[in-house]
Amino acid sequence: MKMKSIVKRIEKHKKQPHLRFRLKEKTETFTNLLFYTLFDIDTPVEENLELLEKEFDQLVSMACWEVEKPCKKIWENYMATLPEVLKSLNLDAEAIVNCDPASLSIEEVYMAYPGFYAIAIYRLAHELYIKGFPLVPRLMTEYAHRQTGVDINPGAQIGKSFFIDHATGVVIGETAIIKDHVKIYQGVTLGALFVAKSLKKTKRHPTIENNVTIYANATILGGKTTIGENSIIGGNAWITASVPSNSTVFHTPEIKIKKTSNAI
Repeated sequence: MKMKSIVKRIEKHKKQPHLRFRLKEKTETFTNLLFYTLFDIDTPVEENLELLEKEFDQLVSMACWEVEKPCKKIWENYMATLPEVLKSLNLDAEAIVNCDPASLSIEEVYMAYPGFYAIAIYRLAHELYIKGFPLVPRLMTEYAHRQTGVDINPGAQIGKSFFIDHATGVVIGETAIIKDHVKIYQGVTLGALFVAKSLKKTKRHPTIENNVTIYANATILGGKTTIGENSIIGGNAWITASVPSNSTVFHTPEIKIKKTSNAI
């Protein structure tokens, strides 16, 4: 088959006019620069904010497809939120160092805890999400997902002093609401009971009230499901209905131990 024929057939099936993978790479660069600006003591804030504005302009040129929405105006509003985002993230880091006896220092939390990194990128992406900037917030949280194993949709609403321990396998859906002082462990899913495109604008994911602890591999599903405050959800629990405040929920598998013969 001739080269020109192959090229023509490939071009015929390239149907997405806005699909530029440079956007993904640029978003990752922007995310790294943003993280360093907020946390790294050797990174100059004012200088980096200027660099970030230039990076953001490039993201706008690639990702703001609806011309009637002035995406370029988002930057100043977004930049104004960064002090409060940093304040929230400092509370998250403090919650981790106060709750985890394995943590050696708060510096270790900032640099070595994947749960903190995932929360940080989520909070930074969420502010862009609520301002209506298309695609970029999702690319930011997917970048964190690849690095940490934590999948937090930027649309989720998460309160103060949030702690994800061990991180890997955590999934938090778009319409989940997590209130203050919540602690979750690896493998936890806050998901939807049903998957259908018609449910796009409905609350599909659970609400977690204040001071709830959810242990490893618990699955909590449904937009009408609420876990009441001060509750403890044990590991491997499967929950599709609301749990009252001050409850303990646990999964009780049947475990049998059989003594084997010592004979050879």
